[in-house]
Amino acid sequence: MASSSTSPQPVLESRSPVIEAGDLVLLKIPNGDIKGVKVEKDSTVTIGRLGSFYANELINQPYGLAFEIVNKRLKVVPPRTLREVEDTDATNELINDGEFVQPLTIEEIQKFKATGVHVSEIIKKQIEQHANYSLKTEYSKEKYKKRKEAKYSKSFTTIEPTLFNVCDYWFNKDQARIRDLRTDSLSQLLNLANIRPGGRYIAVDDASGLVVAGILERMGGQGRLMTICDTDSPPAYPVVANMNFRPYLVSGVLVSLNWATSEEGYVPIIPPSDIPQDQIRSERQKSRLNKRKAVTNLVTNTREELFNGEFDSLIVASQYDPWSILQRLVPYVSGSGSIVVYSPQIQILTDLQTQMRATTQYLSPNITETWLRRYQVLPGRTHPTMNTSGSGGYLLHALKIYDDPNASSVLMHRHKPKKAKLVEPTSEVVSEADDTSSKEKVVGTSADMIMLDVGKEAQ
Repeated sequence: MASSSTSPQPVLESRSPVIEAGDLVLLKIPNGDIKGVKVEKDSTVTIGRLGSFYANELINQPYGLAFEIVNKRLKVVPPRTLREVEDTDATNELINDGEFVQPLTIEEIQKFKATGVHVSEIIKKQIEQHANYSLKTEYSKEKYKKRKEAKYSKSFTTIEPTLFNVCDYWFNKDQARIRDLRTDSLSQLLNLANIRPGGRYIAVDDASGLVVAGILERMGGQGRLMTICDTDSPPAYPVVANMNFRPYLVSGVLVSLNWATSEEGYVPIIPPSDIPQDQIRSERQKSRLNKRKAVTNLVTNTREELFNGEFDSLIVASQYDPWSILQRLVPYVSGSGSIVVYSPQIQILTDLQTQMRATTQYLSPNITETWLRRYQVLPGRTHPTMNTSGSGGYLLHALKIYDDPNASSVLMHRHKPKKAKLVEPTSEVVSEADDTSSKEKVVGTSADMIMLDVGKEAQ
């Protein structure tokens, strides 16, 4: 007897759990900065003042490990645990940081480094010769050690390319390229757009592909994501490259059109690809014609899919006027579909909200702003960080509705029920059209009128 229970579907990983050749890897160096490097097989990776190492040393290593560079080789550093810092009666009020507090000169430190002395030994010698180190508090001593480690250590930690880590990396690196889209605003955008596996979405992403990367990760290789861009060729999204997605998450899911081909009245100019076989002179020409035909078919099928509509959501994070984008793409969104527009300036969204409220096509256009405050979490030293970003941008969310009174009977129930009128029966023959009209009127009668009719028949 066959079991009625279905076996669970296998969970497919969005990326490899280990570093593979060709991946873009994020490295966190001791001073807190994050560097992005590409790991190619049989190559050498250089990280500024930290030096260089062989890329093969990093391939097939799991994310999250700390490494130290020793003669272009990588040595795994064991993780450090948090420990309680015992508070003492020491204060920093008697400390005078002059030039003679640290007698160890830069030349001596460089000599130690040249002879291969380990960083911990150099820091230990600095502490031993520091005149005021014993006067510092325990917290100041910890900070002093961390500063010296950040200055002399040749270690780094690999960071897993999750959406949070990649967004945080780009926000600190060049937030203008991602249009000041912060991690908390990105998560709110994806939730408002109701991104899920198997959905169909339209995205206008001028944030270097950050929105596209978030949508692809949540879709899990199921559904359709159509992006509208400026370029004729498929756009280059650098943030998507940082995610190290497996091919199945992108191929077959992500397609693109430019603004010209997304217009229904536009007729693309495409070179001929169907040439008689007797006119093909070489295999190279045949291969070029096959590629041209494949591109032509892809553009045609993508346009047809767009014009058929019924997409679940429209997500916009663009530098262009959002109202003109909505006028072009909202007709392809299905009823009750989400419309989410992101902008780093609130004035753009307030003007858009006013325009949307003037039409009956949009339901409840609301503007929200997320606020983020980071905390330092350490034993006995948990507190908000001193510096924080001013704003992570603004989001406008609305639902598309159909302005069709015949689509629902909600308006009918808003009217007050009228008193039923008794109509005297006549002997005239009622035509089929009149009979249909009378049936439509009966649908709109109230419960009181039906009760009166039933009472009259009972009499």
